[in-house]
Amino acid sequence: MNSSIEALAGVIQMAVAPVFLLTGIAGFLNVMSGRLSRIIDRARIVERRMSAGIADEPRLSMTRIELRTLWRRVKLINWAIGMCTASGLMVCTVVVSLFVGDFWDLRLAEPIIVLFMLALVLLIFALLLFIKEVHLATRLLHVGREFTD
Repeated sequence: MNSSIEALAGVIQMAVAPVFLLTGIAGFLNVMSGRLSRIIDRARIVERRMSAGIADEPRLSMTRIELRTLWRRVKLINWAIGMCTASGLMVCTVVVSLFVGDFWDLRLAEPIIVLFMLALVLLIFALLLFIKEVHLATRLLHVGREFTD
């Protein structure tokens, strides 16, 4: 077997783990974009309800709280999507750097380590924002339940 083919096979093996991470990030992005879509749909319904006029003051107050919470959730999930996307871009850069470093015989170990760590840190922050958004969603349910009891 040709040594350059063997070297390429080694680089491909090293690139497999980041590619699996990229697949996981894509899954998270899918979930988060689905949640964003549902939040926006719900906000539109609540805004229509408010513009139609609500005579009952307690219900109007509850509707305002819900709308404020929905827009806070939109901000959180947008940030999470942005960080997740940036994380995916860092992982792609790691994979490209592996091939570039091998092809041109460059020493890119340190930049690759930094990029990979940055990808993981961005993913951690994205997941923390996602947890915060889910917490807000469930808290709104508890407030609504208190209102109906």
